[in-house]
Amino acid sequence: MSIPMTPPSGPPVDEHLENEIELKEVEGLSQGQIVRRRFFRHKGAILGLVMLGLTTLLALTSVGVGPVPGWWQWTPYQTPSVVDAGRPSMSLPTWLGGSGFAIGDHPFGQDEIGRDIFARVMAGVQTSLMVMVVIGTVSAVIGIAVGAASGFFRGRYDTVLMRLTDLVITVPTIVIGAVIGKIAGGVSGLVFAIAMGLILWTTLARLVRGEFLSLREREFVDAARVAGASNMRIIFKHILPNAIGTVIVSVTLLMSSAILLETALSFLGFGVQQPEISLGQLINQYQQAFATRPWLFWWPGLFIVVIALSINFIGDGLRDAFDPRQKRIPSERKMAKAMEADGSAARANASTVRPADDVRNAGTGS
Repeated sequence: MSIPMTPPSGPPVDEHLENEIELKEVEGLSQGQIVRRRFFRHKGAILGLVMLGLTTLLALTSVGVGPVPGWWQWTPYQTPSVVDAGRPSMSLPTWLGGSGFAIGDHPFGQDEIGRDIFARVMAGVQTSLMVMVVIGTVSAVIGIAVGAASGFFRGRYDTVLMRLTDLVITVPTIVIGAVIGKIAGGVSGLVFAIAMGLILWTTLARLVRGEFLSLREREFVDAARVAGASNMRIIFKHILPNAIGTVIVSVTLLMSSAILLETALSFLGFGVQQPEISLGQLINQYQQAFATRPWLFWWPGLFIVVIALSINFIGDGLRDAFDPRQKRIPSERKMAKAMEADGSAARANASTVRPADDVRNAGTGS
């Protein structure tokens, strides 16, 4: 008597179905298309991208950039007369308990001498975003160069470069940042950002070094050497493209840390100095008004949180997109459809058994 075979159930089947669904979804796509597909499916990353884009667009268009004027009626340095003790003129809609949605002349309020807080916050957002981008760019260039040279050439180069990295790491970032910020912050925000980028590359250098130590032993690197490729070509054309996922994610998270560091240093008075404006400087400038006019630092703090969270969400999305071990759990409908397809395939295979096999099985069973 034959015992009917039942398909195994439990986690192995679920994992098999998940892998099958994922392979079908990315079938025929290039690596770049797969990364973009995974990134745009990450809801948090898309939300962060939208929020960061809207914040940047609002900051650039409202008060303008350099000699290009914006659409907002006030500049960060104008001092009109104080209206309603500087309270925000923006009101909430009626369904939120307000008197009806309205923006007014000073939606974020005014300071003690009448300067428009909305214009000053937008100028601070511009400076903070510029500092963040410059710090990320400078740190990426130095970190990739140091990490790539250390991991690829090893030996004496690795020893010297890693000891230099350890030397920079041993000094607390906030201390060396305060010293550099005090010197460079009074010059301009751009000089301050470049100076900070010169000390924030260490973590990225270590990550790139680890990636290069692993990738330099792969077969495609040996094939490139046999083909006569130079060391620079192997580094930039073969190894670095394979490590670009780690680099992008690390730079993104570094930029998030950079804006928080700039805010902290500016709040302590060691970052961007007047007449330039940054979000941390605004909080420092208006901290004495916490009990009487809290709106003066509510808005700078809100935009700091929005920018930092947006960058973190984007970094999480990029990490999930570049990491092949990160799997997206299919929906119940897709799982049921895949199970139904597997069952149909199994029944089709069972119905196409060869007659000779049936005769042989019948003879052995009698």
